Amino acid sequence: MTTINTLPGQALVGLYSDTTLMATTIPVDGTPNTPVRVMRVVVPVLAGDVLDITSEVRLTNDLKYTVGVGSRLWWYDYDDGVPWPHVQPWTEIPTPTGDNVSPLPHRHHIPVTLTRVYQVPADWPAPITEGEYIGPHRMVINMMVDAHWGNYVAGDKLSIDTYGMQMVVRRWSSTPA
Repeated sequence: MTTINTLPGQALVGLYSDTTLMATTIPVDGTPNTPVRVMRVVVPVLAGDVLDITSEVRLTNDLKYTVGVGSRLWWYDYDDGVPWPHVQPWTEIPTPTGDNVSPLPHRHHIPVTLTRVYQVPADWPAPITEGEYIGPHRMVINMMVDAHWGNYVAGDKLSIDTYGMQMVVRRWSSTPA
């Protein structure tokens, strides 16, 4: 287990939130390794910053069988210097979670909530000092959700409800952005 605390001199310097869904459904398949990005928040950060992350969406199962749901947070460097579009490395913010959502008349809806504290790596790039954007490198924090079941039916999906979703990142730092 890792303990992360804010350090003397660190204060809350930013609150970043978004309620924009990046997907409206989660395809069901036979493996828990095919997550879909459902939300994201872009946050300017510095090495050593502490991020307090909360994300929540609600899923609905209109299928005839129970479905496993996995969720996790991942980040990537928005300002990595490579022109878009391109594949870039993503890093997982531990630890993923999971639950099941059943058909009616059982647990037909479930909230998928992740709350994590994450410290920006010590080797995070220095702030950008020239160009169109000047400031700290921006970390894109992504909420990823997967739907899986061993006896799934190809083409089936869970719905992401279009209300009650939000992703919030509180940035604690010694230096405001």
